[in-house]
Amino acid sequence: MGDNKKIWNRYSALYDFEINRFNKAAYEEMYNLMSEVLKADMRVLEVATGTGLIALGIAKFVRQIEATDFSPKMIETANKKIAPSNVKFSIEDATALTFANDSFDAVIISNALHIMPDPKAALVSIRRVLKPDGLLIAPTFAHGHLKNATWNLNAKILKLIGFETYSEWTPEEYVGFIEKNGFSVGRRKVLRAAFPLVYLEATKVCQSL
Repeated sequence: MGDNKKIWNRYSALYDFEINRFNKAAYEEMYNLMSEVLKADMRVLEVATGTGLIALGIAKFVRQIEATDFSPKMIETANKKIAPSNVKFSIEDATALTFANDSFDAVIISNALHIMPDPKAALVSIRRVLKPDGLLIAPTFAHGHLKNATWNLNAKILKLIGFETYSEWTPEEYVGFIEKNGFSVGRRKVLRAAFPLVYLEATKVCQSL
């Protein structure tokens, strides 16, 4: 997953500004949706936390949050923030998480699967650390249906500056991808953001032997 680490290290100083400028309302709605399913006794893992915006936004709803990212600079920026005692930031690769099997009640991975070279490997790793019937919350940008000149130009510009989109799912394709990789999708909702943002909740399916 290290192919695009350099761009995210460089982007860490601007991350919060860009989120607040283009996607603040969507993030507030995500916090509200998460608050309805997260419980006070839950141990939660956030993968691809960036600068910790979501972890800090939902900390009051859960017992503990391990907030991780593969970018050292993102975690460095997150650690400079004032965080409650139940939030811990650390460097982890989403495709090779070091936590024990079945150790989290819920895993959050937000706006990341579409920009990972191997999103399936990330879901395999997440399934391993998630408890049986554990909750996956996986919002992501799904813009595969936006095949027009404006979008194609935007995509080319983003790629030139280093932001590679590896999976261009439609919302329906994204739901199918999650279901094909060991999860039963429950609530989903398309939020208004800079690009169509599919908020999705799913449950880990325990496979029979």
